[in-house]
Amino acid sequence: MKDFVVKAIKKALDEENIKVDEKDILMKIEIPKNKSFGDYAFPCFFLEEKLKENPSSIAIKLREKIGNAEDFGFKDIQTKGPYINFFLDRNLIALKTIKEILIKKENFGETDLGKGKKVLIEHTSLNPNSSPHVGRARNAIIGDSIVRIFRFLGYNVEVHYYVNDVSKQVALLVVAGAENQSFKKMIENYTKIYNKLKKSKKIEKDVFLWLQRFEQGDKEAKRKFNKITKTCIEGQKKILEKIGIKYDFFDYESSFLEESKKIISELEKTGKLKKDKFGRLYLDQSENQEIKSKMKTPFLVLTRSDGTGLYPLRDIAYTIFKLKNADKNIVVLGEDQKLYFLQIKDALKTLNYEAPEVIHYSYVLLSSKGKLKKMSTRKGEVVLLEDFLEEATKKAKLEIKKRKTKGDPKKIAIAAIKYRILKVSPDKSINFNLDNEIKFEGNTGPYLLYSYARARSILRKAKEFYKKRKNINIENLNLKELNNYETNLVLLMSNFQDVVNKAYSSLDSSIIASYSFEIAKAFNEFYQNCQVIGSHEEDFRLALVEAFSYVLKNSLMLLGIETIEEM
Repeated sequence: MKDFVVKAIKKALDEENIKVDEKDILMKIEIPKNKSFGDYAFPCFFLEEKLKENPSSIAIKLREKIGNAEDFGFKDIQTKGPYINFFLDRNLIALKTIKEILIKKENFGETDLGKGKKVLIEHTSLNPNSSPHVGRARNAIIGDSIVRIFRFLGYNVEVHYYVNDVSKQVALLVVAGAENQSFKKMIENYTKIYNKLKKSKKIEKDVFLWLQRFEQGDKEAKRKFNKITKTCIEGQKKILEKIGIKYDFFDYESSFLEESKKIISELEKTGKLKKDKFGRLYLDQSENQEIKSKMKTPFLVLTRSDGTGLYPLRDIAYTIFKLKNADKNIVVLGEDQKLYFLQIKDALKTLNYEAPEVIHYSYVLLSSKGKLKKMSTRKGEVVLLEDFLEEATKKAKLEIKKRKTKGDPKKIAIAAIKYRILKVSPDKSINFNLDNEIKFEGNTGPYLLYSYARARSILRKAKEFYKKRKNINIENLNLKELNNYETNLVLLMSNFQDVVNKAYSSLDSSIIASYSFEIAKAFNEFYQNCQVIGSHEEDFRLALVEAFSYVLKNSLMLLGIETIEEM
């Protein structure tokens, strides 16, 4: 509804030849705590210097320029001191909102904010030696939702996955002779050989020899590394596709070996590149106070003593590649990489580049029988996403059977997992109890699916509504004063675009998740207290139910959750 305020204020300012961007107008709109001051209020203090008048006089002048309140969907527009106060015409707002939703349907809430702009989003980027586990799946689920939000707002989005193929992990699998094994077998072997590595200097020596051969372009090494990496990436892709997550580009670390050498040359010119007593090259970061406060010796090691590059060096080269290929860059990283990202950011600044925007996410702790457990890939102490999804699907089947209802158990399971992860802001850890999250009531993914299915069920039952639907003119419906349940639902639906914008600007999908629950709860309160089929307001209420179903569907789509028509 703030958009209506923006349009009214923009009209008045344009007539006064005052240039103010619509985004700036939107940011200044307030919601008064005291409803006698309206539903929205616009302060005029910031115009005092431009117009050389006091804010109260400016408010009166702009109010006159706005004209008829009804033209903008308001019952009344008043001035109170330096504020212009907007009082909603709830019936008019309801009709306008519902009409817009029923016209735009799945496109309701979309904008062209990002038209002509390219954003590159890198997320997931697991080590090849690992199958996605529940903790790391949080990266993919957050990243996928951010991708959906940007696409919804008109951006040209590229989704990238950085493949760490020049790594000790892959070299360990080479030493284990795993190039002809399946992905599952490779993962099993990795844990075994990792445990052996801790006791064997020979294995460690072999690992570094293979890495050296690979970096030097040895054909046999390249063949082995590439074959293992390809098997791992295909295995990871298949698992993540099961929960609807896909990627546009897989960028291999080995592709940046030559660029890494150029980075060394550029850093040498800065005077900050130094060599330690072991012959390793490192970047001196002692001037960065933030890094200095977190490290006793603030430096970033870039090469081994034998001259082969380390991951951070190639990561710098890769990040520069990303920065050069998009207007906006975003990366999703675990909170355990906060210091590392600060170091990469500092290195980029040394080379005169701005770092990407970063979303850091916290841990997922699995709760079972009152105990919480953190996962570790190296120790093999993980709950794999594939197994977790299977378990969630079994629990969903039991829930469906118990309720004697319908629904796709896999979709319900995916909704439960994704919603539990996304309803918490990324910086907070998650205590995940699957039994609680698979329930059809409360703040859960299945509850949201059930709310959508309930709305669609009402519409299916109203067969007569569908026969005459095209003849219904929403604008000409005669409405009595809306009750509180109808008003609450309409106002929430009208706020959808504002919610999407907030999630976009803060890079936080939990805002949309919270909204999804709020609007589902408002619909269920409406459903329990307002008769739809057979009521005097049947046409309007059916239109309201259908509009709600589109808004919730769009909201869930931004979370990567697919709706179900029957439950």
